[in-house]
Amino acid sequence: MATYLERDVRQLLDVGNLMTFQRFLVMCAARSGQLLNLSSLASDCGISQPTARQWLTVLQASLVVTLVPPYHRNFGKRLVKMPKLYFLDSGLLCHLLRIATPQDLQVHAARGAVFETWAVAETLKHRYNLGLPADLYFWRDNHGLEVDLVFEHQGRLHSVECKSGTTYAADWLAAPRRWLRAAGAGAAPPVLLYGGDASHVRADHSVLSWRDLGLPVAQ
Repeated sequence: MATYLERDVRQLLDVGNLMTFQRFLVMCAARSGQLLNLSSLASDCGISQPTARQWLTVLQASLVVTLVPPYHRNFGKRLVKMPKLYFLDSGLLCHLLRIATPQDLQVHAARGAVFETWAVAETLKHRYNLGLPADLYFWRDNHGLEVDLVFEHQGRLHSVECKSGTTYAADWLAAPRRWLRAAGAGAAPPVLLYGGDASHVRADHSVLSWRDLGLPVAQ
């Protein structure tokens, strides 16, 4: 924070007020895993929307944050246009959210967002290490059901739903199953990434432990 974000990035952006820039970082952290409303972010930070866009662009170029767009294929109609904001370092995210220990995270209101942020960052790193472009998307329908990650691989659509809970729950599959109906027969069985320790395969989906993220699960 002190040597890079508060010094180098702030100087690059010519930010005169350190407190304003710190507020911007914290407000971005509070939105990790959420749809990015640039107007709301700028208003909460007391800066103009063009300034917020400029600062966010530099944070993206510096690999501090990334934006995941909604899936662009038209399944009837395009329901969401705003991207989702994610930090690429879940440790930095926790620092900005004042989460100091694993015990703090277990009971924090942002636990689910931190888990989802970590999953997105690890997936991006995995793709980059394989020499693949990011090409990650999310999907949300008009009822608010959302699948956290959607990507294409070997000609098929794949989806990953992230849940920080440690005990599998059948109702976690509501959004992935809705996604499958919208995506059609060409989509692969969804993957449910959760905070538990045991990975296993069910009739129409895979359940992946966070410990096994990046390892193949048999279909």
